[in-house]
Amino acid sequence: MKIGYIFPGQGTQVVGMGKDIYEKYEKARNVYKIIDSVLNENIEKLTYEEKQEELNKTENTQIAIYAMSMAILEILNNNGIKPVVAAGLSLGEYSALTAAGAISLEDGAKIVRIRGKLMQNLAPKGNWAMAAIIGLEDNKVEEACKNVTNGFVKAVNYNCPGQVVVSGEKEAVAKAMENAKELGAKRVIELKTSGPFHTEKLQAASIELKKELEKIDFKDFNIPIIKNLNGEEYKKEDNMVEILSNHVVNPVKFGKSIEKMLEMGVDTFIEIGPGKTLSGFVKKVCKKLEKEVNVFNIENVETLENTLQALK
Repeated sequence: MKIGYIFPGQGTQVVGMGKDIYEKYEKARNVYKIIDSVLNENIEKLTYEEKQEELNKTENTQIAIYAMSMAILEILNNNGIKPVVAAGLSLGEYSALTAAGAISLEDGAKIVRIRGKLMQNLAPKGNWAMAAIIGLEDNKVEEACKNVTNGFVKAVNYNCPGQVVVSGEKEAVAKAMENAKELGAKRVIELKTSGPFHTEKLQAASIELKKELEKIDFKDFNIPIIKNLNGEEYKKEDNMVEILSNHVVNPVKFGKSIEKMLEMGVDTFIEIGPGKTLSGFVKKVCKKLEKEVNVFNIENVETLENTLQALK
């Protein structure tokens, strides 16, 4: 069995996510204690007690999802589960890097908190939106965006065959959604996000993030990590600061990341964090490539215990 970990990004957050895991497992509570101590905050209160609108703010979403993913990861580590490779969608790449030992939990918490704040506070003023276009080829989604004559919108997340996320000004995104329907999209869904992520509109955030990343002590990887930027494995000579700062202004190639993991022999994917969006992406990629794999997602006690039982 070759296990690949995949970590979600924004859009999957819900109030109370991971609370039953926190309550049942001391290992999970210890992870939150470390993060709370490093940030001098109460991430449990933010995750379990705040209103959904507050949790949906980028500066809060990112650290809440990271903390939950890391708590689950600690339990998997404690049960002797060992992946051969990991990847994450956008924010999830930081979870993957922590899983690989490239950054410590403490540094991961600090940089994820800063990243979320920068992406929220340094986005240009305006009404921004993101939407998933489902059932349309990548080039058709790009065409739907190019055909918007008023406003800014781009294809930014290439998630899997038949699903691309677009990002930009709210009215332009709405028009791109209309165009996509006319071109044959099966569904269009506006996402729970609050900025023009993975576009050049976040250049100011990228510049400031780079300064913060330069303070991080990056270490050698224990396992390979697949990059969002191009779906390829990180190399030893890669400039982590450059890659991760460019990450916020460039499209995410998660579909390619899954394909790369399959090439590396992964036959069991475990999604670690809220929701099962990435599990769906894996299944679609595997369907296209006619591959059969095991796919698990862990977001509560039931799914955690079912996964541990299946792996044993």
